[in-house]
Amino acid sequence: MEVRRNEIVALGYGKYYRSDKIVGLEPIYEERGPARRTFVYVEGRPDPVVASRAEGTILRDMVMSLQEVEASVAFDLMERVLHEMERVSPMLRASIRKETGLDMDDLMSRIRRMLSREEDPDDFDQESLFTS
Repeated sequence: MEVRRNEIVALGYGKYYRSDKIVGLEPIYEERGPARRTFVYVEGRPDPVVASRAEGTILRDMVMSLQEVEASVAFDLMERVLHEMERVSPMLRASIRKETGLDMDDLMSRIRRMLSREEDPDDFDQESLFTS
């Protein structure tokens, strides 16, 4: 699990903190009630904030799902692959295409389109990734 960066997490009753500033969660056992479920330790605050939400619920709002983590790793890998492919000279890419049929220029173009989806999701045609 990884903590989401710069996400606002609701603690209940109008209390909100950034996910990456929350450093600890502790369930309240004594005097626990509807408005007293969890002590939330926040960076820069000497005392914990009392949250009305349970620690598990707060934690789920703070972290990325396994699928989000895997997608992030995949995007990082694609950026690395693109960077390495861009280092191959155009002449060598042409030779590779002629010898193996692998069109590195086309792959690089598709990777760029896929990575640009992250920056502008409304301006992305997913079908373009599957056409030649």
